[in-house]
Amino acid sequence: MRADCHMHMILDGQYWRSAIARHAASPDIPWIRNILAGYQAQGFTYLRDGGDRWGAGKAAREIAPEYGIRYRTPLAPLCKAGHYGSFIGETWQDLHQFAALVRQHRENGADFIKIMISGLMNFDRCGVLTEEGLSATKIRELIHISHEEGFSVMAHANGARTVEAAAAAGVDSIEHGAYQNADSLAAMKENGTVWVPTLSTVGNLRGKGRFSEAAVAAIWETAVENVCRFGAMGGLIAPGSDAGAWAVPHDADTEHHLLIDILGPTAENILSLGTNAIQQKF
Repeated sequence: MRADCHMHMILDGQYWRSAIARHAASPDIPWIRNILAGYQAQGFTYLRDGGDRWGAGKAAREIAPEYGIRYRTPLAPLCKAGHYGSFIGETWQDLHQFAALVRQHRENGADFIKIMISGLMNFDRCGVLTEEGLSATKIRELIHISHEEGFSVMAHANGARTVEAAAAAGVDSIEHGAYQNADSLAAMKENGTVWVPTLSTVGNLRGKGRFSEAAVAAIWETAVENVCRFGAMGGLIAPGSDAGAWAVPHDADTEHHLLIDILGPTAENILSLGTNAIQQKF
């Protein structure tokens, strides 16, 4: 059984604007079928989508059983207005609006809730994010509201402070998780948080020349170090490539190979435990 625990059906691994435009009027079903067939050919039986507000992931979920794939989607990810994520998700201004969106997602058949609580890595400057994360209080409230409505929570989170706050609040999975430290790793371990490090989004940049090669190499080294530390702690790690992101094609399975190389002889056991935990939670 092969799984990709973080992918984006709406994206194509190239330019996000044109990829989204493909589905803007309505989901491009032939394109979605082609992508699902590719995953089927590679032996994938589980896909967890990062969500979109145009319904590409929702359409894929309806079709996926024809390809022997269990497909899960949050529908659209939820992000605070003015912060990262609005290009693909739905925005909220205050907790009242957030709670209303969560209830709406429940009515519309979301499998889980995805929250966007930090910026991205700046791939030209190691250690720098495009924006800092939300406050620990806000993060705790978002997770609490989602859990109260019966949802598991996937969190796009970078930066040690943000990851630690989300893990302490009981988030079910951390996506990306760049620039962690001992405290954030310990918080994930203690709270049973599954980490989906999406290493392909960094590893696949090497040698491409789009960003500073020195910065990409340094970012890669920090990611590898933290994955090794978390694995050695007995933390839950699951493979998720962020397929659809730039330089990360669908169904290539680069994430699994990267994690196997990094984690060594215990990799298969670690990834099996993490993947099982994701499928139980999501």
